[in-house]
Amino acid sequence: MNIFRLSGDLSHLAAIIILLLKIWKSRSCAGISGKSQILFALVFTTRYLDLLTSFISLYNTCMKVIYIGCAYSTVYLIYVKFRATYDGNHDSFRVEFLVVPVGGLSVLINHDFSVLEILWTFSIYLESVAILPQLFMISKTGEAETITTHYLFCLGLYRALYLFNWIWRFYFEGFFDMIAIVAGVVQTVLYCDFFYLYVTKVLKGKKLSLPA
Repeated sequence: MNIFRLSGDLSHLAAIIILLLKIWKSRSCAGISGKSQILFALVFTTRYLDLLTSFISLYNTCMKVIYIGCAYSTVYLIYVKFRATYDGNHDSFRVEFLVVPVGGLSVLINHDFSVLEILWTFSIYLESVAILPQLFMISKTGEAETITTHYLFCLGLYRALYLFNWIWRFYFEGFFDMIAIVAGVVQTVLYCDFFYLYVTKVLKGKKLSLPA
């Protein structure tokens, strides 16, 4: 544990809470990609199967359970409770173009050819691109609510902080995980354009929009 990992975890948790509160308080999931949320639920499910086989710490277990529970709660709110407000027409990204290649890559490139390790690797690869349906949806609608941009910013910040976590662990612990680092870089790069728009527009009180 280090300050970058802790800050990253808290930023990730903040993103999830912001999203859930946004949906619950507005009684609407307008502007939220249900497909991205399904991908995140799949990410947490496949990554945290070790909950059934090992115990690392109370903090670790609690965070994993919270992530999984919140992910499925979000999916439930979008596809069941507030389904009437879900914009399926704009949430049209073909997720199979992400899941299938990621599945193949996780089988080919992993640390150990075992079921749990392949599923963990799959979750790392998938998380790096899981936000694409959300960004694609924003590009189609041409705008995003301010609260949605705060959610995306916290999510992107979480990944950026985790890159510093990997750097810290390499220099102070001698730990190096190429799969996690490369996936983290890819995910952070995907957020770069959004970060620029967030700083130049949202923080100045303007509404965020992406080129259609």
